[in-house]
Amino acid sequence: MTEAIFKAMAQSIIDGDSEAAEALARQAITAEIDPLQAINQGFVPGVDYVGTQFSCGDMFLPELVMAGEAMKAAISILEPEMTRRGTSRKTLGKVVLGTIEGDIHDIGKTLVGTMLSASGFQVYDLGVDVSIERFIETAREVQADIIGVSALLTTTMVKQRTLIEQVRAAGLNPTVKVMVGGAPVTRDWAAQIGADGFSEDAISSVAIAKKLVGAN
Repeated sequence: MTEAIFKAMAQSIIDGDSEAAEALARQAITAEIDPLQAINQGFVPGVDYVGTQFSCGDMFLPELVMAGEAMKAAISILEPEMTRRGTSRKTLGKVVLGTIEGDIHDIGKTLVGTMLSASGFQVYDLGVDVSIERFIETAREVQADIIGVSALLTTTMVKQRTLIEQVRAAGLNPTVKVMVGGAPVTRDWAAQIGADGFSEDAISSVAIAKKLVGAN
């Protein structure tokens, strides 16, 4: 029976069905299935499948967004149960995430946060229009391993360079790595500004983040 539930959990993510994912998470709690096991053996394989299909070009951004929302729905049910039981997922690292000041684009950044959370990172999503000072203050406060900064406008991507300069000036580097991304951001730009990592999309961001914390 447990295997059937796990299979259904994975399928709910693949289908991007938030209601089904939430219902299956509740079912797992009722059936006294370890919530950590439900995440790792049920829902995460669905995320992995969607990521693979997206990378191959067999799934597209809307499906990826829906899968991310379904994963968030499931975790929102299971995390309180993990807290109640006194268990927690193994954390690969802490990521402070946000869209740089002057920019209010949200979808890509939010999706990156969802995928990182699903993969075992503790994500502090600061939202959009985030000041450089707030990135640095939060990274110091939570003892972050990575700052992930998105920019969707050519006029705001230049602030990624300023952020990296100020992270170094604040003495946080090399302990805190900076990962950059966003539509106008390229690998060459990331190298030019001295970023520690560059991600083209939400799926590749997981692999880059794992590499930055030595989890690959």
